[in-house]
Amino acid sequence: MDNAAIVGVAQTKYERRKKDQILADLVFDVTRAALDDAGLAIGDIDSVVTVSNDFFDGRTISGMAVGDAAGGEDKNISTVSGDGAFGAFYGLMRVLSGYKATIVVAHYKGSEGSVPITTNGMFDPIFHRHLGIDAISAAALQADAYMARFGIREEDVAQVSVKNHGNAKNNPYAQLPMDITVADVMKSRKIAEPLKLLDCCPISDGAAAIIIANEEIAARTKKKPVWVKGVAHCCEEYFLGDRRLSDPVALQDAARRAYAMAGITDPMAEIDVAEVLEPFSYMEPLWLEGLGFCKPGEGAHLIEKGITTMGGRLPVNPSGGALSANPILVAGLARLIEATLQVRGEAGDRQVKNAATALAHGFNGPCGQSHCVWIMGGKK
Repeated sequence: MDNAAIVGVAQTKYERRKKDQILADLVFDVTRAALDDAGLAIGDIDSVVTVSNDFFDGRTISGMAVGDAAGGEDKNISTVSGDGAFGAFYGLMRVLSGYKATIVVAHYKGSEGSVPITTNGMFDPIFHRHLGIDAISAAALQADAYMARFGIREEDVAQVSVKNHGNAKNNPYAQLPMDITVADVMKSRKIAEPLKLLDCCPISDGAAAIIIANEEIAARTKKKPVWVKGVAHCCEEYFLGDRRLSDPVALQDAARRAYAMAGITDPMAEIDVAEVLEPFSYMEPLWLEGLGFCKPGEGAHLIEKGITTMGGRLPVNPSGGALSANPILVAGLARLIEATLQVRGEAGDRQVKNAATALAHGFNGPCGQSHCVWIMGGKK
């Protein structure tokens, strides 16, 4: 495909409640910061993609409320109602179809709504919604299916929470940086069997933005362009009962396509760092299996062997991941921003040494119904 690069990034600090800012304030701040990061003016942008959702925003046509704050006046502007990684995919398509530069902005304020009520709305209204199922209880079903199939213990997945909250101590944007132990996770309050409080992400407020540009614009930006080497997204069945929840086939397909585009044949050997969207602790090993870093059922062993720690062969979620801050819709875009910073060499205390190729991942829908995988690199 034609060359396109991420040339500007910005994100807010993620917090439990940003009571002094409305959504338009958050969007304006990250829009301006992404432009400053790239050394561009709003006039250099000819396409805008906002990422929002009517359920989460509590209003219809939610993207219209932030379009002007994202610099959308007199520009081609559209909205993606889903995770920010998919919004970025749409922004990339804009650039590849002829636009010079697209800014993609995602926002979310979990403090202003009820996550169980809003995520209940993604289930079938005839058969499932009235049962009260939501994102957490659905994840519990998936965790139970995954752990039972492969004989994985709760202590095994608790290691993910320990690692990621510890990594978050190096991330100034993270909401929950802290030192915890496996025992702390195991003792935390049960939310939905087998998930406990420290197996689950927090409720978060925040926003993020990226600028994707063609080669002409990328040649004159302030920061090192980070090039899109491969990207793909795939989706599987809507009904949970029609899927094998311990087998993320959509992620496997998306990963294969992204790797093929990037020319990657051995992801463990060729990828230096991965930012994976894991609002629940069991998701990180399950997604690592789907991404082809190990065989099914072996994801939890990667952390036991130290492979996914900061000093390991494949550091996963050096930022602290979604377990340390999960502004829904923004979280996948944050993974892409973190991957970009790693390739730039600008990730600060969470920087992975010699990170030349980074993977970023986001997903939509209950239990990862659809997945989007990005491979980013420092060279065209």
